[in-house]
Amino acid sequence: MRNAIVLAAGKGTRMKSTLPKVMHKILGQPMIGHVITHLKEVNTDKNIMVVGHGAEMIQEYLKDQVSFALQLEQKGTGHAVMQAIDQLDPNGDTVLLYGDCPCVQSETIEWLFESNKDFDLTVLTAFFFDPAKYGRIVRDKKQRVKKIVEFKDCSKSELNIKEINTGIYCFKNEKLIKHIKELNDNNAQNEYYITDLVEIFINNELKVQAISVKDNDEVMGINDRQDLLNAQRWIQKRINNAWIDQGVTFINPLGTYISLETTFEEDVVLYPNIYLEGKNHIKRGTTILPGSFIINSTIGENVKVDSSRITDSIVGNNVNIGPYSHLRGHTEIGDGTRIGNFVEMKNAKIGKNTRCAHLTYVGDAEVGEDVNFGCGVVTVNYDGKNKFLTKIGDHAFIGSNVNMIAPVTIGTNAVLAAGSTIDHDVPDNDMGIARERQVNKPGLGLKYIQKK
Repeated sequence: MRNAIVLAAGKGTRMKSTLPKVMHKILGQPMIGHVITHLKEVNTDKNIMVVGHGAEMIQEYLKDQVSFALQLEQKGTGHAVMQAIDQLDPNGDTVLLYGDCPCVQSETIEWLFESNKDFDLTVLTAFFFDPAKYGRIVRDKKQRVKKIVEFKDCSKSELNIKEINTGIYCFKNEKLIKHIKELNDNNAQNEYYITDLVEIFINNELKVQAISVKDNDEVMGINDRQDLLNAQRWIQKRINNAWIDQGVTFINPLGTYISLETTFEEDVVLYPNIYLEGKNHIKRGTTILPGSFIINSTIGENVKVDSSRITDSIVGNNVNIGPYSHLRGHTEIGDGTRIGNFVEMKNAKIGKNTRCAHLTYVGDAEVGEDVNFGCGVVTVNYDGKNKFLTKIGDHAFIGSNVNMIAPVTIGTNAVLAAGSTIDHDVPDNDMGIARERQVNKPGLGLKYIQKK
């Protein structure tokens, strides 16, 4: 069996936040969510989350995904593991991870499980030129692991050691359950160190090894906002590089924000200063220009999105959007359509080859194919209490500055004269005109100007 214990009981004081540390987000997902995602990728049988500060919020977020153990007092990593030990099956292996280490990849977790097959304990280490306040890996003359010494307990010679303890381990469950009872708090911090198990295992003639991670940044822990930013940059770089390998072009990867759930097809071009959040799918040949924000949307093939916001919507193929368009509320845009600058669409279905070039609001509407919207058109869909639907048939022509007061239906091949306020249906092939005939008042203009 494969098990995991994830320590997530800390408050995270240096984050300067009322939010539990492990609930701070990286690319739209709480950092603890990254850890659980990676554990699922290696098919762990049981994941135990040790919680303390902010337990209710963490439990709500991870309900039905993990089991929980509660650490009421913060007495060290060994004490935290003690809270979860009763939930472990004696068979199999357990990997020990931390909720504030979201960069640890599934490949590394898999490597730990595989490496521990012939050992009782595997320690994941890293080499640093400046080991700072990390615990040191002490080896004997044959380079076998001897013990781990926490920074505050290090001798002068031990402080010179460059190999540090990442805090990540893989245990044989049977041995962990048996020997964790031997931990004590006789140290500088009066805490139960999980690191002491290395020496305990060795003294009991159990097999212990240390393996070193390839990329030190992968095992970075998050203690403050700067660490959070560094972790996001590291994860984002991995994501961007993976999509580059799949045929996506980045003009400037450092300036492009892509969520974990966003996917691309080949020949997509991404400019800097764009944000793709939530679950998006961007199809082949599409270009997304600077200043665009897309969330939970599907964008078709050969689309150009220019400085626009698209939320919870579907865009067809060969569509031009923007600059400064706003699509939201489950809007669907048909193939070949043009949505221009300062156009907002909400809960609207727009047919193929329709043109809506500028300064228009289309909300709660069903629009046919090959419809033309002039400038300044509004579907008046809200009466202060309820929303109503506007229907527009194929090949209709909506003149500039037209208000359509819903519910209203505009027929196929219908024309609405510019400046009209339409509050009745317009049948197929008809023209709707709803405005006063112009009247000129001689000399009144000059009098008005002089009065001002």
